[in-house]
Amino acid sequence: MKTIIIGRMTPPNFLSVSEALLLLRRKRLAPQTLIEACLRQIEKWNPTLNAFITVLREPEAGNRPSNGRLANIPIALKDLFETKGIKTTGGSKFFADYVPSSDAVVVQKLKADGAVLIGKTNLHEVALGVTNNNPHWGACRNPWDMRRVSGGSSGGSAVAVATGMALAALGTDTGGSIRIPAALCGVVGLKPTYGRISLRGVLPLSWNLDHVGPLTRSVQDAALLLQSLAGYDPEDPFSIDHPTDNYTTGLGKGVRGWRMALAVGTYIEAAEAEVLEAVQQTAQVFRKLGAKVEEVEMSFLREAALANALMVPADGAAYHRERLAEHADWFGADVRQRLETGGATTSTEYILARKTQTEMRHRLGRFFREYPILLLPATPVTAPLIEGSDAVEQARRLTRFTAPFNLSGVPAISIPCGFDRQGLPIGLQIVAGAWNEAAALRAAYAYERETAWGTRRPPLVQE
Repeated sequence: MKTIIIGRMTPPNFLSVSEALLLLRRKRLAPQTLIEACLRQIEKWNPTLNAFITVLREPEAGNRPSNGRLANIPIALKDLFETKGIKTTGGSKFFADYVPSSDAVVVQKLKADGAVLIGKTNLHEVALGVTNNNPHWGACRNPWDMRRVSGGSSGGSAVAVATGMALAALGTDTGGSIRIPAALCGVVGLKPTYGRISLRGVLPLSWNLDHVGPLTRSVQDAALLLQSLAGYDPEDPFSIDHPTDNYTTGLGKGVRGWRMALAVGTYIEAAEAEVLEAVQQTAQVFRKLGAKVEEVEMSFLREAALANALMVPADGAAYHRERLAEHADWFGADVRQRLETGGATTSTEYILARKTQTEMRHRLGRFFREYPILLLPATPVTAPLIEGSDAVEQARRLTRFTAPFNLSGVPAISIPCGFDRQGLPIGLQIVAGAWNEAAALRAAYAYERETAWGTRRPPLVQE
């Protein structure tokens, strides 16, 4: 079945969440038709791309709230979110047979809003890495070039969205694990403010740096998902009681008169020339839209990235301390190496990293009072090859521009902003001040409406 949307033919599983909701409410699209279209796409492409660890092959429409804000929308979950009665592996041998007795809070919220859970997606083992080359469940492949990494650790979620296996997905982000795969796979990935979305029921990597967020095919969809997921959880010690916004109502108001910073300097210039050129071009788009974009030296972000890189494996080693002691050999080589490095971190090193974290939050707090929006690449390179790729080195490389905003906890979104000469997606990262997801989404939406990068689909799935 194909559905006509605004004069073009769109398969149901390639509709945006917003488009699908409209058709479902007008009864021009049956819920089961939408679900079956996603399942057929999974059946066709998952054996090749390896986006899912568990597929829920019989999710029934109609047994959930029909008037929910996400009613009958097929959504995938990174296999880090606990799901009642459904295995939650964490991409790890340790959790291969773990079947939770309850849902994570965010899963409860999705169900309450009527979403259909289509399956659990592949990830870098225990979320500690960015290649998604999982030794236990296999590599998740990039749909733009199957020889290349999908990015991670939420790679399966990004691939599922990019290829029409799901209309949206959830991921987690500790050093860039939503924004990196979003950038490499040509979709939208939002990391909200630390504490904005409950972490209860999510297998942790770092209690200090973990964030939950959506991966979608449009900025409006990211806002819709955030609306469903955001909110204080008094039972989660890492949740912060701060008012939420209405993230969808102000999206279309534009950015005229806004002051934006375009990151420059030696730290930024380490990115590939094609990536830098694409991001430079975004500044011209925003100027055309009426924003004032100024180049600002941002090489101080290096300190934040280094501190984040030290804390992530150290925190991971703390969480996995018993598993490391009992069965270190059950971890893949790259993850074991990073955890053992983290376990060897001294208290002095860790305390200094936490000092950098406090200083960076303060510095960026002042920065965003002057410049409400910061523009920079999501990743310094497009998707690297799987073969011969050193996962530890790629983690250092691909988190270069994302990790500073995990350390500081401010919201950041990656959206498509171009393609390199090999036809691989390039991601623009838009960052805002703490709790100001609405501004990041509004700027991203303004850019998305002015360009067509986000409308492209991988050639693989255009049949």
